[in-house]
Amino acid sequence: MTETIVIAEATASEPGRLDSRFSYAAFAFAFVFGHGAFAVSKGPDPLLDLPPWLPFVLLGIGVVPGVALAFIAGNRAQRGAGPDRIKAEKLLGTAWATGFVALALGVTGLTTTFDVPEAGDVLWPVGAVFVVGMINIAEGAVRRNTLHYNLGSWLTLVSAAALFLDTPGPFWVLALAGGGAYLLAALLEPRRLAALD
Repeated sequence: MTETIVIAEATASEPGRLDSRFSYAAFAFAFVFGHGAFAVSKGPDPLLDLPPWLPFVLLGIGVVPGVALAFIAGNRAQRGAGPDRIKAEKLLGTAWATGFVALALGVTGLTTTFDVPEAGDVLWPVGAVFVVGMINIAEGAVRRNTLHYNLGSWLTLVSAAALFLDTPGPFWVLALAGGGAYLLAALLEPRRLAALD
């Protein structure tokens, strides 16, 4: 009887069983349409003359549900988990706040110290994707989810590499390489979950 209870608790708290496909799909929308809108409307010779608020709205339409779904997944990861697992998930949650506070300090420091406020236009989105990628790597490691880990690795690398490009290049990289990675992750997530059964 005791063995059955222990096995049931281990199964209930299995970290790899979180279904992230809807979160991935929401972020794919944000990247493709939000960063994509910035890509086509920024730079010395923009392809389209979009209202300045439109890219932000498109980004928000994907990011808000994506973040909400990711937080729901984090809470689900704690259900039926032991104290070590709950502590790990809480530390991951705290990493989000730490990462974005550090990003705010870094971008503000760079743009004011070197008096290049326009650099923030690229540093904010690229830095945000870098932070998200690093936290996805940590979440993937803690939850033993290689798809999430690999997605984080890709986001971290492409966001850092995007800084080598002039505007609107970084936005194209985020839209195509970042959005494409999220879309691929959303498509691969059902296969990953099926392999756990």
